[in-house]
Amino acid sequence: MDLGLTGKRALVLASSRGLGLGIAEAIAAERADVLITGRDGERLEAAVNAINARGAGKARFVVSDLSDKGTPDLLEQTVKSEFGGLDILVNNTGGPPPGLMSEADLSVVHRQFEIMVMSVMDITARFLPGMRAQGWGRVLTVASSGVIQPIPNLGLSNALRATLVGWSKSMANETAGDGVTFNMLLPGRIETDRLKQLDAANAKRSGKDVAEVSRAAQKEIPVGRYGAVEEFANTAAFIVSARASYINGSMIRCDGGAIKSV
Repeated sequence: MDLGLTGKRALVLASSRGLGLGIAEAIAAERADVLITGRDGERLEAAVNAINARGAGKARFVVSDLSDKGTPDLLEQTVKSEFGGLDILVNNTGGPPPGLMSEADLSVVHRQFEIMVMSVMDITARFLPGMRAQGWGRVLTVASSGVIQPIPNLGLSNALRATLVGWSKSMANETAGDGVTFNMLLPGRIETDRLKQLDAANAKRSGKDVAEVSRAAQKEIPVGRYGAVEEFANTAAFIVSARASYINGSMIRCDGGAIKSV
């Protein structure tokens, strides 16, 4: 299926590796041009070179840190100079430290709110007027299955990401008439470095071996395994495509059936 992304301009946050990079690669494979971001310039350069070598969409990068309050300005200026405007924004952020919500340090909560919530809202606000003016736009926010079924020992992530649910749905209601859709994509246990860190944290907390923790977690997933980054990224590419024009205000799960609710 031709997703209708040829020539579209995309910005993917936190995309030097993991889910963000996977999404950027999937969008570029559909002949869209992508701007990837992250803190590690060498990693970003290697990712851009790999994408460009495939000969589909073109990739560029900008070194940036979502914890830096100057980042929204930097991204706005870079998109303007590189693309002239934006068609697709993928909001992706790193996760906060694991732990119990009842034991969370409020100073950490405040700081993570700035990074995971306020930065997303600010960056989106920079590009939304242009999308509305041109009558076409896609905003996809990557969250977590924890916004539906809170994940043990990830209290801060559950709480902060849930804030974006109400924001995204409100924006979807307000902008769809201008051709701009807002959706959320919820990963389950996708095999990334972040997942390995969480398995290690759970193993330490429970006093079990990491491999044992991983096997037990995979048994709880109906498909019986962790997801691949490519599976998640292909879902994202469809949601931001021209073919998904009637998908709006939704939370799409990519979790192998792990969430227990209907």
